[in-house]
Amino acid sequence: MMTLKWKDIVLRALEPSDLDFLYALENDEAVWEISNTTTPYSRHVLKQYLDNSQQDIYSAKQLRMVITLASDESAIGFVDLFDFEPKHQRVGLGIVIFEQANRRKGYAFQAIEMICSYAFTHLNMHQLYANITADNEKSIELFKKLGFLQTGIKKDWIYSEEKFKDEHVFQLTKDVL
Repeated sequence: MMTLKWKDIVLRALEPSDLDFLYALENDEAVWEISNTTTPYSRHVLKQYLDNSQQDIYSAKQLRMVITLASDESAIGFVDLFDFEPKHQRVGLGIVIFEQANRRKGYAFQAIEMICSYAFTHLNMHQLYANITADNEKSIELFKKLGFLQTGIKKDWIYSEEKFKDEHVFQLTKDVL
């Protein structure tokens, strides 16, 4: 397995041509809960984000990669590394597969497996963590299948749909692999 290419998908850097896909995803209210967003983004702001996306993870403290299908290179989602802490060798992990038609096909599993391998191998991380709302059963199932362990619960952490939701913390350490 190459670190960023495997089976059905490829993880690649953001390109200027991703503006329309990024605009559609970031402005879809259905994904605002997982991205902690409350307002839409303009094309101008997202273009500036793309223009600065070449920043190194060590200076930006984050890295967003596009998940594309290997067959036709069409973008289907993003995988993010955030809160990068090289001293403590940890980083947060987030993922979104945008269209419902591309979910439950193993793409997220492959993307997470690849980004974990990349983080452990190339960034020398000791652990990755993910924050998942308690009602997101499919994501919880996915991360558990990948070896992540639930290590905590943040009570009433996310306010969404006029109620508070618990958020679960999942961690994967290098020595588990």
